[in-house]
Amino acid sequence: MSTVDIRTIVAPVPTHSHRAAAHDYSRNPMLVYWEMTQACALACRHCRAEAVSAAHPNELTHAESKNLLRQIAAFDKPLPHLILTGGDPLRRTDLYDLIDDARTLGLTVSITPSATGDLTIDALAGLKAHGIESLGLSLDGSNAVRHEAVRGVAGCFDWTIRAAEDAAKLGMPIQINTLVSEETVDDLPAVYELLKTLKVMRWSLFFLIEVGRGKVLQPVSGERGEELMHWIYDLAQVSPFAIKTTEAPSYRRVALNRMRANGMVANEIERTSVYRGFGIRDGHGIMFVSNQGDIYPAGFLPLAMGNVRTDNIVDIYRDAPMFQALHAPSTFKGKCGHCEYRALCGGSRARAFAATGDPLASDPFCPYEPETAYSMA
Repeated sequence: MSTVDIRTIVAPVPTHSHRAAAHDYSRNPMLVYWEMTQACALACRHCRAEAVSAAHPNELTHAESKNLLRQIAAFDKPLPHLILTGGDPLRRTDLYDLIDDARTLGLTVSITPSATGDLTIDALAGLKAHGIESLGLSLDGSNAVRHEAVRGVAGCFDWTIRAAEDAAKLGMPIQINTLVSEETVDDLPAVYELLKTLKVMRWSLFFLIEVGRGKVLQPVSGERGEELMHWIYDLAQVSPFAIKTTEAPSYRRVALNRMRANGMVANEIERTSVYRGFGIRDGHGIMFVSNQGDIYPAGFLPLAMGNVRTDNIVDIYRDAPMFQALHAPSTFKGKCGHCEYRALCGGSRARAFAATGDPLASDPFCPYEPETAYSMA
């Protein structure tokens, strides 16, 4: 099993996003997440893999890591955006060397470090100097009591705010990631107000997947989630920063219908940020590599399809039977399989797997009942 926490799913997307229509996600992912290490000083309540303080003894070596980067760079252009996550990537002693290698290969790189005392302005300046494109930070509460109740370490609220302020001083684009669960949902408006006081590029709302430590938390209901998505859509129209959802692809259906109701035509919809996410889902546009080299469709979909030590990441993404099934929404079961929105949404494959053991099953979070068997695929 991989060791991964929430940040492997809600890492910052590149600032140079490509239009969905111009990218063949059955051949080339948009985002590759690499969990560089399991080592982490935090003890987040929703960490799927229960990350620990020390690196795994079977962690990819420096030479194996360089080989992984070469494999990622073998995808067709435009190359995927690489997100370095963990654990805490800052625990890798060869971090800067590997960032340099990735950049030399033509990869753009973002990072999601843990907000600890190690994330100083000097560390951030080093990341920027080596070409990191954007920074992802997690903020799960509007104050220290709420945030640290989720993160498990006293002081990490102040570390997070300080890191966001320091990154802004350095001109680094920042994405803030926030968990959506019963424990956090009532605090989301206050988190938004706090973020308005910071220089933020994007706010990503991650809807809980019940795996690992996340099993002790409670997801919001599908009906409450639907209400939240309408609130998110309204907020996005006035927010000073972009807002996105993660592991809640049904937001695309909500947003599309709201845009249509507002009289937006196709070419106007295609210029929106939500449109650029149409069709992207776990295993389709997204893939994940664990600290030990296992290749997964996504961090919260822990079905290993191969290992970079013995397999080629490009071949696995394009040809492994499960990846091929995830590329084709016609293979999905239940209402996700015949929903008229299945091509642009497809449901959360990670949540389907967590709930049923089948990544092709319907996403139990979505309350929508398809009106027709017509497929947009």
